[in-house]
Amino acid sequence: MDWWSELWLNEGFATWVGWLAIDHLYPDFQVWCQFVTEAVQTAQQLDSLRGSHPIEVPVKDALEIDQIFDAISYLKGSSVIRMLSNHLGVDTFLGGVSDYLKAHAYGNATTNDLWAALSKASGKDVNKFMDPWIRKIGFPLLTVAEEPGQIGVRQTRFLSTGDVKAEEDETLWWVPLGLRTNPEATGAAVEALTTKEETIRGIDESFYKLNADQNGFYRTNYPPARLAKMGTQLDKLSTEDKIGLIADAAALALSGDGTTAGLLTFASNFPQETSHAVWAQLIASLVNIRSIFAENEAVADGLKQFTLKLVSSATEQIGWEYKPGEDYLTGQLRALLISTAGGAGHTATIEEAKRSFKRYISGELDAIHPSLRLPVFRINVTEGGKEAYEAVKNEYLKTTSIDGKEICLQSLGRVQATDLVNDFLDFQFSDNVKVQDVHSGSLALAANSSARDALWLWIKNHWDVVHGKLAGNAVVLDRYLKNGLQKFASHEKEKDIRSFFKDKDTKGFDRGLVQVSDTVRANANYKERDEELVLEWLQANGYVTK
Repeated sequence: MDWWSELWLNEGFATWVGWLAIDHLYPDFQVWCQFVTEAVQTAQQLDSLRGSHPIEVPVKDALEIDQIFDAISYLKGSSVIRMLSNHLGVDTFLGGVSDYLKAHAYGNATTNDLWAALSKASGKDVNKFMDPWIRKIGFPLLTVAEEPGQIGVRQTRFLSTGDVKAEEDETLWWVPLGLRTNPEATGAAVEALTTKEETIRGIDESFYKLNADQNGFYRTNYPPARLAKMGTQLDKLSTEDKIGLIADAAALALSGDGTTAGLLTFASNFPQETSHAVWAQLIASLVNIRSIFAENEAVADGLKQFTLKLVSSATEQIGWEYKPGEDYLTGQLRALLISTAGGAGHTATIEEAKRSFKRYISGELDAIHPSLRLPVFRINVTEGGKEAYEAVKNEYLKTTSIDGKEICLQSLGRVQATDLVNDFLDFQFSDNVKVQDVHSGSLALAANSSARDALWLWIKNHWDVVHGKLAGNAVVLDRYLKNGLQKFASHEKEKDIRSFFKDKDTKGFDRGLVQVSDTVRANANYKERDEELVLEWLQANGYVTK
C-alpha cells in the first residue's frame, strides 16, 4: 500500500485469501457459509451506521490509523473482494492479482493499480464499477416490487436507523443481481443493476431470489408475501441464501423497512435445519431481538418461548455425545444448540449442564467435552448464582490455556446479580486479566440484559481505572467501549453516554463513540416502533397469554 488510507489493500485482501485457502484445504468446513454469517454481517452492521467510513479513507495522523483497523477495512474490504472475484471468476481475479503483485514487487501500490491489473486480466473496466464500493460510505438496500411476470428493483443507501436523507443517498452502486430463478426465465440473464431503478421482465413468479449465495454486499427487501413464500421453499435455497434472508429480515426489522413479525414468521420454518451456519445466524438474530425488548417482561418471555420451541427438537436430536468420526461442523452445532436451549429454559439441557459441571469442579475433568465447556459454564453461571460464579472464576485462575481463560471470561459475564457484576468488573481490571482480554468479559456483560446497566454505572464510576488500563492502546479502548455500550435500546441511555464523554479527551476513540450513539438510537427507535406489534404477534401465535 502507498499510504495508510489504503490499509484495506493489505488487510481486506489478506482476510479474503485466508478464507479462500481454508476452503481449498478443508472444503468440508463450508467456510464461505461462515464468512457470510460472520464477516459479511459484521461489516454490514457497522456500515449501516452514519458513523461508518469508506473502505479507503483519508488518514492524517496516527490516532486515525488506529480507528480504521476495524470491520470496514478488514471485513467489508474482504466482502467486496469476494463480490468482485465471483463476478470476474476467481481464476481471472487471481491472475490479475498475480500480475499486480509482480508489477509492484518490493514497492508500494494503490487501489487504482489493483483495478488496472484486474481490468487488463478481465477485459472489464473494474475501476468504473468498483470505485463507489471503495471510496463511498455505506452500501445499498435493494427494494423489490412485484408485478405479473416482472419485478421492479430500486437501490437506496441502507441505514439501520431507517431515516436516510436525500443528501446521504446520492451514491449509485454497481450491484450484481445474482438472480436465482428458473434458468429458462429471460430475467435471469440480467447481471447487474447500474441505475437507481430498473424493471426486470421475464421472472418466474413461482420462485426467484436476488443475490444468489449472498455474493453481493447489499441487503434485499422483498414484499412480505414473497419472504413468507420463500420460507416454504427452503429446499430451493443454498445455505448462504438462507443466512442472507434471515440476516436481511432482521436488519430490515431494526430499520423499519421490514417487520419483526415477518422475521419471526420466516424463522418459524427452520426447526429441522441442520446447517451450523444457518443456526448461527438464526440465533444471533433472535438474541439481538431478545436483547432489545428485554425490559418488556411479556415480550421477553414470549421471545424466550419462541426460541425454546424453535431449538428444542434439534437440540434433543443432536444430543450431548460426540461420536467417533463425527464432522467438525456437527460438533460446533451441538455446542451452539445446547447453549441456546439452556438459555431459553430447556429443562433437560439445564439439568445435564448442572450435573456435568458439578462433576467437573469436583475434579472429573473429562466430565465436560472441551467443546462444550463454554455452553456448560454459561448455563451454570446463569442458573447457579454465586457458587457457580466463584467456581468459574477459580477455573480462570487455575487454567494456563488461553482459550480456557477466554471461555471463563465469556461465561462469567452471564451473572445475574448486581453485586457479582461489580465483583467481575473489579476482577477484569485487576492484574489477573490481560489488557487485550478485558473486552471479552464486558462484551458478555453488555449482552446480558440483567447486567448491562450495572456495567455502564461501573464504567462511569471507575473511568480513571478503565482509561488507565486500556488507553495505552487506542484500538483496545475503542473496542472495549463499542462492545460494552452498543446493546442499549434507550434514547435516555444514548444521551447519558454522550453527556458523560462530552468533557473527556476522546481522541483515538471518538469515531467509536459516534458508532455507539448511532447503534443505540437505532435500537431505541426499533423498540418504540415494534414493541406492541411484537407482543401482538406473540399473543396471536400462542407464545404469550392474553
